[in-house]
Amino acid sequence: MWIYLLQGVGYGLAAASQPGPFQTYLISQTLTHGWRRTLPAALTPLLSDGPIILLCVLVLSQVPTWMQRGLYIAGGLFILYLAHGIFNAWKNFEPSLPDADPENTQGLFKAAMMNVLNPNPYIFWTLVTGPVLIKGWRETPIDGIGFLVGFYGTLISSLAVIILVFGTAARMGPKVNRVLLGVSASALFGFGLYQLWLGIF
Repeated sequence: MWIYLLQGVGYGLAAASQPGPFQTYLISQTLTHGWRRTLPAALTPLLSDGPIILLCVLVLSQVPTWMQRGLYIAGGLFILYLAHGIFNAWKNFEPSLPDADPENTQGLFKAAMMNVLNPNPYIFWTLVTGPVLIKGWRETPIDGIGFLVGFYGTLISSLAVIILVFGTAARMGPKVNRVLLGVSASALFGFGLYQLWLGIF
């Protein structure tokens, strides 16, 4: 079990540290709404990855090209939609955060939707972690569970650290906060265009 647990930790760290649209969205939400409101979004993989893992394990390495292209296009459009919202937050930036918390649940839903529409988890679970999970589960279910615990424990902890780090950076002043928000919007816009390009071409 320990071998699979350590593998899960390694893959979880790799997944969290790899720059992508999901991490960028978490950063932008932290800069806009603060780390306390964004922290629950670190649990997003637990909500969205279940169906992804099941699908990828069932059709391991047999995902048709048209489905992958469709996911890229859908994900790209959704990311561009989110980038537009972050751009509006940058354009109409207010230094003080509102006391109300109307978007906490909505932000979690958007993060989950981004993960579901992002092809990266499908590719990751099909080509990288899926085979390890299947191998461990076939040896004994405890090994498979150990892998999942190591992976998601590390992934969620790492995402929480990212949120806290940028939440601290946001306290450096409104100018720094606005600049970081603009960078996040630009990065997310770039990710959206790149995914559209992968889906179309």
